[in-house]
Amino acid sequence: MFVTVRLFARLREIVGGRDTHVKLPDGATARDLWSALVARYPELEPYTPSVSCAVNEDYARLSTPLQDGDDVAFLPPVSGG
Repeated sequence: MFVTVRLFARLREIVGGRDTHVKLPDGATARDLWSALVARYPELEPYTPSVSCAVNEDYARLSTPLQDGDDVAFLPPVSGG
């Protein structure tokens, strides 16, 4: 299956663009997708404990199963006040 990945803030800078497409095996989860991105872009690894995700514009857990054509966004932690 293929999914579209949208990245924000520092994650976008690391990858060098806002969007990318990733091929995953059937039954993959958002965590599997993140792991594939970390394998491709090792600088993403420090964000693993705190990254958030959304699947098709709804916040989701990393354990969420993905389907062909899904749109997955990864967001780094946000600070401020």
